Amino acid sequence: MSATRDSSSQPSVRRVATVARGVPDVKTGEGAAALISTTDEWKDLQKHKEDIDKTHLRDLINDPARCEALTVEYNGVYCDYARQRVTPETMKKLYALADAADLKGKIGAMFSGEHINSTEDRAVLHVATRAPKDKVINVDGKNVVPDVHEVLDKIKDFSDKVRDGEWVGATGKPLTSVVAVGIGGSFLGPLFVHTALRTCPDAAAGSRGRQLRFLANVDPVDVARSLNGLDPETTLVVVVSKTFTTAETMLNARTVRQWIIASLGKDAVAKHMVAVSTNLKLVSEFGIDPDNAFAFWDWVGGRYSVCSAVGMLPLSLQYGFDTMNKFLEGAWNVDEHFATAPFEKNLPVTLGMLSLWNVSFLNCPARAILPYTQALAKLAPHIQQVAMESNGKGVSIDGQPLDYETGEIDFGEPGTNGQHSFYQLIHQGRTIPCDFIGIIKSQQSVYLKGEIVSNHDELMCNFFAQADALAVGKTDVQLRSENVPDSLIPHKTFTGNRPSLSIMLPALNAYTTGQLLAIYEHRVAVQGFIWGLNSFDQWGVELGKVLASKVRSSMNEKRTKGEMMSDSDGFNPSTTAMLNRYLEGKAQLKYDQPEDVFPCDLIDSDECRPPTSYV
Repeated sequence: MSATRDSSSQPSVRRVATVARGVPDVKTGEGAAALISTTDEWKDLQKHKEDIDKTHLRDLINDPARCEALTVEYNGVYCDYARQRVTPETMKKLYALADAADLKGKIGAMFSGEHINSTEDRAVLHVATRAPKDKVINVDGKNVVPDVHEVLDKIKDFSDKVRDGEWVGATGKPLTSVVAVGIGGSFLGPLFVHTALRTCPDAAAGSRGRQLRFLANVDPVDVARSLNGLDPETTLVVVVSKTFTTAETMLNARTVRQWIIASLGKDAVAKHMVAVSTNLKLVSEFGIDPDNAFAFWDWVGGRYSVCSAVGMLPLSLQYGFDTMNKFLEGAWNVDEHFATAPFEKNLPVTLGMLSLWNVSFLNCPARAILPYTQALAKLAPHIQQVAMESNGKGVSIDGQPLDYETGEIDFGEPGTNGQHSFYQLIHQGRTIPCDFIGIIKSQQSVYLKGEIVSNHDELMCNFFAQADALAVGKTDVQLRSENVPDSLIPHKTFTGNRPSLSIMLPALNAYTTGQLLAIYEHRVAVQGFIWGLNSFDQWGVELGKVLASKVRSSMNEKRTKGEMMSDSDGFNPSTTAMLNRYLEGKAQLKYDQPEDVFPCDLIDSDECRPPTSYV
């Protein structure tokens, strides 16, 4: 697939930002487009909801033709959404809404490198980070795919040298431990992939004798745990910060740098620390050789960056580049599918429209991501950021307040752990649509003599049963037929009619992990495109950072002088009281005495143990 377009035929950024095709502008500002909720297709779905409200999934699920129609499959990924509160007619209306929102045009604009992130005037091209060498994807008239592969080739060369023992530490020992320092998308995405692959037999074979850890939280406890038991002589640190100014990441990086210097000396930094950054000046000033800086670009958002050097460098060091290249191939496979498949056969489009239906029409506030494999334990936290940071918006891309609900509260836990945690609420409390994700062939096989089924079969029995339990429920009539006492019937009744969908992968490996990642990324984009949002900025994270800077300045002043906060410092009474409560317990450390202080120096206890003793 070629993603190029003649620039003369490309729609302008304003056209790309259009929310609903063919709808007159509303009087909310020059150039503003009408919200999607003003379209006939949206209103048709609102009316159609009245028909859906008269149905129940226990009846719908018994319609063979409907069940057959409500599945979609692509290259081994099978999705059954017959347990969603939809009919084939609902899907036709949802796809019509997608047409009204010019979804096809917006997908094409993204793949063509247009600046669809209009608030930051940037292209959105995480798909380019996994594009094959022969593809052409232009940004501002330049094909960026060669730049991507220049970085990938550099990652392969460096990771091969480290893994083969050609690149060694300051004392000549091989570097077998890697600590990736980053936060947000620089942490959650790579951690998700690492957790998915660490028990995959093929990937695990390439990681034998190596370990990969992540340091994200600025909390010194996270530093202590991340460095627990590591030997600076055999540790390589990857600092991930595009600008090399991210406050939490750079403080952690300076902390780990001091840990290396204390053991090996200042000159060791260049052999034990590398960077994923575009700010070569600050990388060099930090002590890292700029030749050991791996680039990525402003058209790759943090939460969409796992396929760039952000994830590919630490993961290639752990598993080998060839394994991680399969991960890129899986993601690109879904990218092409997303860009070319008709809506009714398009996995991300179909899933995105179902989520939009649940949020904006059925008024479901949340979504549970429930993988029935422990290897996907970190999928929900990653998608939590991808989805909630992308679509947690209250205004359209043109700045108009929205008159409909957007975004979901994402959470999840692997089955069957979640069943013993929050499934009570899902079954008998609030209606929360669920994504069940199952694996046909387990990464690990256990079968005990005398058991009815294997361990993995037992897990998957729950995968199938839970979805039906949510859909069908259990009535008072059924309970009475089982001689349940009348006093318990209200407590044991399951209303059912609770939507879910089921995704099955043939196996969980690097390739299918890439597929799954891309499915969720594009699903989020679909929702944002229909809602008329900018799913690729995140202004909501900025205010807290600004206020933290003010607190930081005041904290430094008070700790240096040994003083407490007062009304004149400009904080409200509640914050002033909390800050003073905090300062009262921190008097043992004075900032006017510069020195390196590590955990045991901060904890006033005879039982304080150094990080190497932590389990």
